[in-house]
Amino acid sequence: MKENLVRTPSSEHPISIDPSKRDFGSEMLVVSRPMKIGFLSLPVTGHLNSMTGLARKLQSRGHEVVFIGVPDTERAVRAANLQFVPFCENEYPPGSIDKSWGAVANLRGLDVIRYSARVLVPDLLGAAVKHLPGKIAETGAKALVLDSLYFAEIVPIHLRMPYVVIWSVLHLDFSGATPLSLYDWPHETTPEALARNVAGLQTFEELRGPVLAIAQA
Repeated sequence: MKENLVRTPSSEHPISIDPSKRDFGSEMLVVSRPMKIGFLSLPVTGHLNSMTGLARKLQSRGHEVVFIGVPDTERAVRAANLQFVPFCENEYPPGSIDKSWGAVANLRGLDVIRYSARVLVPDLLGAAVKHLPGKIAETGAKALVLDSLYFAEIVPIHLRMPYVVIWSVLHLDFSGATPLSLYDWPHETTPEALARNVAGLQTFEELRGPVLAIAQA
């Protein structure tokens, strides 16, 4: 079956959409020729497992993959037989992630988002925005695959380079039709339940304020 080619504004590599490969109605994007792809993941095990798995799959298809990360992620990346390039070494020296992110392991639900959005992710995003453009130039990556909760897509948008965001967590329904997975609310369709869902969304958006401030700066 013929593939439809989509050329991104700044990429020399056309991206093909194969209509024969669909997953619940979505189209699978297939890069039509080998290219160098940079990966960026949150420095925690659950996210690294899914991101390195995807990186290995792309590498097995002939693409050159480089994983850009803080020093504490090097062991997991190299264990997956992937090329690793460190960044943010001054902000996050070896051992710093366990100290700063370890508290998340004892939190649940919205408390995880509250602590991450107000303390952890803003600092990480600020450092990434500062150093990622230089690492992209250094590695020669032509496209990026980004962890959704990193919010680092502002960098490829600014650089006008192609990127993909990977959702490595439970689905979050921003329509308000169902509760966010952060809450233990049952699924209900009463007007009161829908209003509750919308209120939960507003709380979540308020928590993202520090991250959005960095993105909009």
